[in-house]
Amino acid sequence: MDFQLTEQQRLLRLTVREFAEQEIGPHVMEWDEAQHFPLELVPKLADLGLMGIQVPENYGGAGMSAVEYCICIEELARVDPSIALSVAAHNGLSVAHIQMFGTEAQKQKYLVPLARGEKIGAWGLTEPTAGSDAGGTRTTAARSGSCWVLNGSKTFTTHGGVGHVVVAMAVTDRTQKHRGISAFIIERGTAGLSTGRKENKLGMRASDTTEVVLQDCRIPADQLLGNEGQGFANAMAVLDAGRVGIAALAVGLAQGAYEAARRYALQREQFGQPIASFQAIRWKLADSATAIEAARLLTYQAAALEDCGLRVTRESAMAKLFASEACVRVAEEGVQIHGGYGFVKDYPAEKFFRDSKLCTIGEGTSEIQRLVIAREILKT
Repeated sequence: MDFQLTEQQRLLRLTVREFAEQEIGPHVMEWDEAQHFPLELVPKLADLGLMGIQVPENYGGAGMSAVEYCICIEELARVDPSIALSVAAHNGLSVAHIQMFGTEAQKQKYLVPLARGEKIGAWGLTEPTAGSDAGGTRTTAARSGSCWVLNGSKTFTTHGGVGHVVVAMAVTDRTQKHRGISAFIIERGTAGLSTGRKENKLGMRASDTTEVVLQDCRIPADQLLGNEGQGFANAMAVLDAGRVGIAALAVGLAQGAYEAARRYALQREQFGQPIASFQAIRWKLADSATAIEAARLLTYQAAALEDCGLRVTRESAMAKLFASEACVRVAEEGVQIHGGYGFVKDYPAEKFFRDSKLCTIGEGTSEIQRLVIAREILKT
């Protein structure tokens, strides 16, 4: 069992870290306060292979492993979790769904430009009345000659307002419940596809989160993604792997919050000495560092198993659960260590704190992760 990164992986970490610090770092608060998704950054992300991290090279991707995917997401989140979330959603949801279940023609038409960063992907599962209960999808898709006609809406859709390619789940046979849900590929510009309300969020504000509305949206039959009725099952498989990416995001966020708190504790003086010399602060930092390391090991273990081609339902849920809740605690302690300065926007602690909470909600709440884990460990 080898816990050491290869030389190539260490170089990848350094490359993405330098990119994030130079290209993203100076704009973090500007983008956050304006709720601006930086489209201008996408070509630069693509140049590093970050728009098709795990996509094979013959489809325009970088052909990296799941562990290397985690490294990339972690390093982006260390500087700006919003950008890491956008990259993770693009790669781990829409791109992954097409890569895993698309036909060869669909891969050539959609996966290649997505992996090259020429197009941005969105993925629509959540609805106003179907959150954790994704099987309660109400959006419908009805066959009409050589087309499908979709009606409904998706909420909390990352890149719902800027995505060029939307993968959306819709009910094709209500009598079959979750086995009657199918997935579809919809191109921006298709009649009946429109952007609804943009969410005004607590955190991750530079990541575009928007409602997607489908009103008599007519698409060709060959834009059915995967087999009819298999959309829900396929979406769950996509989420298994996607949760590893969110766990990596949580690790990176926690790392950034911890480093900011450590730096402040070494510089800030009270009672004639740096506050890092006080036991109360030292223990907070020690607990944070330990939690981050534990979360990273769980995350990389899940990724390594994925690289071996193994099913990672339990491991990805455990990694996502632990890492997301750990990052909230680490970010909160970061605010506490900063004291009053942790409550103002002059220091990074408050943004890490705002951003952290989504990690326990997006791509399956902590409660859903516990449900998944319990189901896995109680199998007979």
